[in-house]
Amino acid sequence: MGRPDISVAPITRTERLQDQFLRAKGRDQPQRWANCTIASLSKFRRVNPSWQEHFLSMTTLRKAYALKHGYEIIELKQKYHITAAGSAINTNHIVRDLRLHVGKESLFISPLVLPQLGIDVILGMEWLKQHNTMIDVWSRTVQLRSSSGTDVIIHVPLHKHVSHTVNVAEAQTEAQALAKIPVACEYPDVFLEELPGLPPDRDVEFRIDLVPSTAPVSERPYRMAPDELKELKTQLQEQLDKGFIRPSSSPWGCPALFVEKKDQGGKRLCVDYRPLNAVTIKNKYPLPHIDIIFDQLGEPQSGYHQIKVREEDIPKTAFSTCYGLYEYLVMSFGLTNAPAFFMYLMNSVFMNKLDKFVVVFIDDILVYSKNEKEHEEHLRIVLSRLREHKLYAKFSKCAFWLKEVAFLGHILSAKGVVVDPNKMEDVLNWKQPQAVTEIRSFLGLVGYYRRFIKDFSRISKPMTTCTQKNAKFA
Repeated sequence: MGRPDISVAPITRTERLQDQFLRAKGRDQPQRWANCTIASLSKFRRVNPSWQEHFLSMTTLRKAYALKHGYEIIELKQKYHITAAGSAINTNHIVRDLRLHVGKESLFISPLVLPQLGIDVILGMEWLKQHNTMIDVWSRTVQLRSSSGTDVIIHVPLHKHVSHTVNVAEAQTEAQALAKIPVACEYPDVFLEELPGLPPDRDVEFRIDLVPSTAPVSERPYRMAPDELKELKTQLQEQLDKGFIRPSSSPWGCPALFVEKKDQGGKRLCVDYRPLNAVTIKNKYPLPHIDIIFDQLGEPQSGYHQIKVREEDIPKTAFSTCYGLYEYLVMSFGLTNAPAFFMYLMNSVFMNKLDKFVVVFIDDILVYSKNEKEHEEHLRIVLSRLREHKLYAKFSKCAFWLKEVAFLGHILSAKGVVVDPNKMEDVLNWKQPQAVTEIRSFLGLVGYYRRFIKDFSRISKPMTTCTQKNAKFA
């Protein structure tokens, strides 16, 4: 079995131009080389020195697998809580002897695997010391010494990530962590990592109203790879056990597929409901506009699964797999009216508190207060409402008692609302559009933050003109 490889790419012409542009603007340069972030390590205890410093993204590991690079993954008995590159997650897997190509040299590390890192690999400070690493911020170079004694100099290309502090600690159990949070510790029954089963009967039931004279739509299941078929069996059984789905004989049937989970890695079973959505009458219940939310100024667990489907509409949710046909008894991801129905439910629960100290956007709940005493009262009201209506939140995706919070691409604090810096970098790093559709995509991204851009309409007009019918695109 060979060793997995990660290569450090040379700086490109485009990156040099971007670097010159930002330097002319007086912006700080990121201390980053290729796809490797230089990281400091703090708050670590009882961590094995052979892998304490390095972190590898699950995405990069999958790429190595796709390229048929061999690797050995080791599962540790103790889970560790990692805060890296802005994300906080638990992990207990390492990759043994990852080969990192730096120019013509090969260096070896054994990193912890993080499901969602956003960058390929993080190198620890102690490891960099061992290789006599020197970082020249002005010339944007990194010099280190390989095991053979050769000095290697790497030019630092421009990427959106800067250097990060990485915190490693033994992961606490959920109960231990919850017990330390004021107010929230009084509501352990509200925080569940897994839903207990079918939701209770509510005044709100999900319904699927069809365009008149619509005939049932049925499509063949999508083909899946062997590992996906294994995962499909597992997730089907889990949902059957919870009562979320049941075998079906419906004339309807949309194909099932997997999508990557953003928060913890792995795959989420979804259904391609586009054929059903095309013949569904759209619910006109309004979703709040982002500007309205911020001018007024936790996430429920598997929110959609907390609403039952109306009995006569259950057959319409049928989905096809190579293991048979199933149908949902609870609202599922991908159904066109699901966001509107969930928004209606949340507004019903918090109606007399909305715009006072609660903001709800589909399944995101934001509680804001002027001081800690007031926040304690507000938080207790919100958690009591969730308990009363038997709605559950996933503790690992909740945050409490924050001075500032990232919410819908913005940073909210006592100082006001600003754009999330990561989103600003997305705009700066956007490639030059080559087609009208790419212009529309770019305008859609920057338009989300138009309230922060003076004379946005005037500045964007040349690009907007290019999207008009019969406009020439050069």
